[in-house]
Amino acid sequence: MTTMTEVEASVREFKMPDVGEGLTEAEILKWYVQVGDTVTDGQVVCEVETAKAAVELPIPYDGVVRELRFPEGTTVDVGTSIIAVDVSGGAPAETPAAAAPEPPAEEKPTARTPVLVGYGVSTSATKRRPRKGAEIPAQEAVSATGAAVAAVQAELNGHATATPAETGSAVAQSRPLAKPPVRKLAKDLGVDLATVTPSGPDGVITREDVHAAVAVPQAPAPTAPRAQVQVVPAAAPATYDTSRETRVPVKGVRKATAAAMVGSAFTAPHVTEFVTVDVTRTMKLVEELKQDKELQGLRVNPLLLIAKALLVAIKRNPDINASWDEAAQEIVLKHYVNLGIAAATPRGLIVPNIKDAHAKTLPQLAESLGELVATARDGKTSPAAMQGGTVTITNVGVFGIDTGTPILNPGESAILAVGTIKLQPWVHKGKVKPRQVTTLALSFDHRLVDGELGSKVLADVAAILEQPKRLITWG
Repeated sequence: MTTMTEVEASVREFKMPDVGEGLTEAEILKWYVQVGDTVTDGQVVCEVETAKAAVELPIPYDGVVRELRFPEGTTVDVGTSIIAVDVSGGAPAETPAAAAPEPPAEEKPTARTPVLVGYGVSTSATKRRPRKGAEIPAQEAVSATGAAVAAVQAELNGHATATPAETGSAVAQSRPLAKPPVRKLAKDLGVDLATVTPSGPDGVITREDVHAAVAVPQAPAPTAPRAQVQVVPAAAPATYDTSRETRVPVKGVRKATAAAMVGSAFTAPHVTEFVTVDVTRTMKLVEELKQDKELQGLRVNPLLLIAKALLVAIKRNPDINASWDEAAQEIVLKHYVNLGIAAATPRGLIVPNIKDAHAKTLPQLAESLGELVATARDGKTSPAAMQGGTVTITNVGVFGIDTGTPILNPGESAILAVGTIKLQPWVHKGKVKPRQVTTLALSFDHRLVDGELGSKVLADVAAILEQPKRLITWG
């Protein structure tokens, strides 16, 4: 007769991988398999959304799906098991584990090493987030890299362990148990975790415990005789009209964008300069290029020539293509241009970049722009495509906007906003004529780009768009 241990040994747990670089969580958007389905090594089983992109996850086993740990729409910590596969080909469990309690700790399979190249399963201890109507599962050990890590792991799981780290067990036991995000929340709110009553499993402090501690009134300090103590009534809890208001959780791309923009706006000292320019000749050149056989089937539009103009301006003023190293207090000059193109997608604003854009010909640049836009619209932009940018273009003109003051993409030195191109009265050859006019806005990091350098770059872009033959004479 097959024992329970043998059955459990045949079940492999696939954990949420770090599909980006240092990401801590991802939301399960869609399951492509159900309990009982047969899967093969490399088959995509679900789509998840990280703070950077939507990514499809392949399973690294052959077998039968036994459990789906979480339903669609759940945000899961990296390193947490999301699907169980019976690699022996046995029958699946009758009840999906997404709604069933975890098996006892002693029946849980041992930890495995990462099997997906580049995913880098997290070695930190994580637990499933509390959800209404579901029991919080126990956490299995996922690392044995050192005695200290094992001791902390055992402490979070509530297990005793006999390791050399026991010499410091008294210190570990005296430290309140809480995940890093909860500790940060407590620090931000000024709450001492030692004074918080834990409600989580194994005495772990939750976010709700911290908020509850904030709501508890502090004991009044002793006052001098006859002193008047002013009693300030507690603020009434916020109320919302659910019939006329909708609350949308901020997560995934929108959450990452919000954090990045706040960090950029309050870290890098922004300066924005503007110039209005006659781009009639550029618009005529765009129409001519659309008829060029060398560019047939490629994306040819004003953005293509604007991107080329910015690349030529950077070549003439290379010091603007840099970044600020806060730790080393150094300016890092880049000898390559990874040109970011801000793209609005259903999941929010993303900024993928064209690698080594400075080395591309006009047809190559057109091809790269077309691929970038199509991939972004399909929601398939990879995390790697959004990393390593040096400068960015944001085309607000497609929304009918004249211009704006763009915020730098974190880690970059400059961003060019392009306004709508429209007919306006313009003095041309001494006469007022209708001309195609647009306004450009260049924001730059004033720690490494002074006003003269920023002005030269913006003036060069404007000069090229006014007289596009400078793409040849200056390029």
